[in-house]
Amino acid sequence: MQAEILTRFQAALRGGPLPPGVTATDPAEAARRFDVYRNNVATSLSRALARRFPVIERLVGAPFFAALARAYLAEDPPRSPVLAEWGAGFAAFLSGFAPLAHLPWIADVARIEFARGRAYHAADARPLDPAALAGADPARLRLHLHPSLAVLRLDHPAVSIWQRHQPGAPETPLPGTAQIALILRDPRGEVPVEAIPPADAALIAALAAGAPLARAARAAEQVQPGHDPGPRLVALMRAGALVEAGAPC
Repeated sequence: MQAEILTRFQAALRGGPLPPGVTATDPAEAARRFDVYRNNVATSLSRALARRFPVIERLVGAPFFAALARAYLAEDPPRSPVLAEWGAGFAAFLSGFAPLAHLPWIADVARIEFARGRAYHAADARPLDPAALAGADPARLRLHLHPSLAVLRLDHPAVSIWQRHQPGAPETPLPGTAQIALILRDPRGEVPVEAIPPADAALIAALAAGAPLARAARAAEQVQPGHDPGPRLVALMRAGALVEAGAPC
């Protein structure tokens, strides 16, 4: 019974008939009061979406984003009270939203922003002590990655677009090719976005799949002959991205 009431209440928020229990002497007055509540909920969720996708809002402007958010809300409302989980389908929604067809890269920017939100809220883990690597056999050494780390293979130069639309960022030329994004929450709690080359992405993907270091290095070399995994491994270590196995903080 409670599930049915909740379902009807959610339907009413999306414009359906008033749910059970919403009554007044004047039915029209009840409808007007519920409209106020419905509007407040939609406005609050629209602002929550803007906080999750701030660059998208900057790209299209706040008034357009408010209308865009309501259209997305009607198609994909939150399924959980944890709003951090809402927005997984926003990139797909943008890619099919006709008024934004002239911005084919905007869905990739949304993918970056959603992944950053996930990285920010990801579990923590204890960084790997560099001494643990001393004398390790690369053919057997398996390196574990921080739960916040994500690699996104994009269809456009969306990392550069995202970076250009950060507050105070200079307007630098955009590359003409697609980019691969590395997203990771750093020790300061910030979530930068870096464009990485395909060989580094192959190295990280192999490590994430559980491959020993030597095999991961070979995967990277297949993409780029002569690739040296050392600089990327050092960067990951410094960023706290290499962690102890099963050792959350």
